[in-house]
Amino acid sequence: MSDESGTQDIPAGSPEGGGPRPEPIRFFGTTWVDHGTGYALRRVGAATGSLVAAVASCLILRFAYEGLQIADTGSFVTVLVIAMFAICSALAFRNTWDGFGKRPDPDRQASLRGLLAIGFVGSLLAYFFRSLTEAPGEKLHRQEYEEALRRHEKRGARRTGNPSKKKRQR
Repeated sequence: MSDESGTQDIPAGSPEGGGPRPEPIRFFGTTWVDHGTGYALRRVGAATGSLVAAVASCLILRFAYEGLQIADTGSFVTVLVIAMFAICSALAFRNTWDGFGKRPDPDRQASLRGLLAIGFVGSLLAYFFRSLTEAPGEKLHRQEYEEALRRHEKRGARRTGNPSKKKRQR
């Protein structure tokens, strides 16, 4: 697997003929390359699933809010909890949305893990909205795959045939 793009190089002499292979995307596999084998159905399923999960999550958060009301914790705690979920969801949405366009920094992701867990609704909504236009992360994977194909073709164009069988000029 290439360090920067995530595309996989097939070893020479393999049945596929060599070159980079597309990196699979969760729930889509490699159907994003040619939009075949149920790609549209998978997009509909991913969009529907993420929206249903977001709505279910909001219902669970509503039960938590009602629990705060029953516990009579006071308006300060209630406002703090609502603000925390709203801010964390907005940050998770932005982080997830940006992750579809560029590879996220692993160290930054590790430091934001707790915040993103609290703002899970934002991540689900970002996944839903991206699924309406493409497979989430498809644009990034397509750019990396096409760049890997260009590099592979450029390497292959320089080499023609077996160099050991090359005729020597006198």
